[in-house]
Amino acid sequence: MKLKTIRDFDFANTQVVMRVDFNVPIQNGIIVDDFRIRSAILSIEKIINDGGSVILLSHLVRPKGSLEPAFSLKPVAQKLADILGKRVIFEMDIMSDSALELTQNLPPQSIVLMENVRFYSGEQENDPDFARRLSQFGKIYVNDAFGTAHRAHASTEGIAEFFDRRLAGFLMEKEWQFLVGEVENARHPFVAVMGGAKISGKVDLIEKILPKVDKILLGGGMVFTFFAERGLEIGKSLIDNDSRAIVRNLLSEEKIILPSDVCVAEFIDSKSGESVDISQIPANYAGFDIGAKTIRAYQNILNSAKTILWNGPMGVSENPAFATGTFEIAKTIIDSTKNGAVSIVGGGDSASALKKMGLDREVSHLSTGGGASLRLLSGKKMPALERLEKCTNGKDHNEA
Repeated sequence: MKLKTIRDFDFANTQVVMRVDFNVPIQNGIIVDDFRIRSAILSIEKIINDGGSVILLSHLVRPKGSLEPAFSLKPVAQKLADILGKRVIFEMDIMSDSALELTQNLPPQSIVLMENVRFYSGEQENDPDFARRLSQFGKIYVNDAFGTAHRAHASTEGIAEFFDRRLAGFLMEKEWQFLVGEVENARHPFVAVMGGAKISGKVDLIEKILPKVDKILLGGGMVFTFFAERGLEIGKSLIDNDSRAIVRNLLSEEKIILPSDVCVAEFIDSKSGESVDISQIPANYAGFDIGAKTIRAYQNILNSAKTILWNGPMGVSENPAFATGTFEIAKTIIDSTKNGAVSIVGGGDSASALKKMGLDREVSHLSTGGGASLRLLSGKKMPALERLEKCTNGKDHNEA
């Protein structure tokens, strides 16, 4: 797949409908993490600097198809205006006549943010009439919302049918460049680091990248299903019984590296833990992080890596007592990056951990989409991307 992007297009005097992902955390009306907003700035500025106008569509959390003031995008409009240093018009009712009139009479270089598209049931239902309504706001469609590219919703997939020209924004292009381009053409040694609670959520990813990587370093709660399948005592540690058959098949894979020790404690909110060999986990304890020996072994492998893919923390990193593994592995990945390695970090918990440590800008690429990055890396369908590709390979682009 090759995406046609906004890079080589001149948007002068053109109204653009652009899907962005402004699904940011808001507490008491204050945005606590504007990473996703800032990730869309380059695309917005490209359109505005060309002399075009842009109508932005986004969702915020998961309202049930009705107006819920707590999930309004109004605070996002203000934050966007602050970042850009420009006026951002906020339109509260997508379906109103005034919204349509507003967009049809926009002067060049205008910026409009529409209210949360998930306030309307037609969004998640991918209703054609709702998608058609959204398409009436502009002449060209740009998708820069990678975090929703795996959703077949009205503003991500259905809307594209109503445009002859559909383009990927700079963020979408960058996500594709790293999650597909760098992975498919990785420099070796290529090392994947995978954590998280259950192996079931990572099986497709493991199977997809196993032929490409030199090693996969496992951590997080998923490792205890491996240990149980080997007949080891895992105490009260997490186990994914539904995935034991899959784990049994993966145990013979030489590329998959498991911890040699883990950090255990009696409770998940314990103030401290201790490293024990994986054969010595007490029956009344649970494992919550990789152990000290494993950290050093994983660091030695990562130090020589040329490409690193990280998806999922090494332990319960929300608790400082069990954040050491995640923190030390993150620091090593960053050191390798400084020494020339390409480091790719999936969104979700991995991104949250890096941000918490203040290290999120130190890797080559930090994805804006947790579920989307996992699906793309796993080789699963991405409806919004596929819709852009159909247009890329069609006559409309070639004839322009």
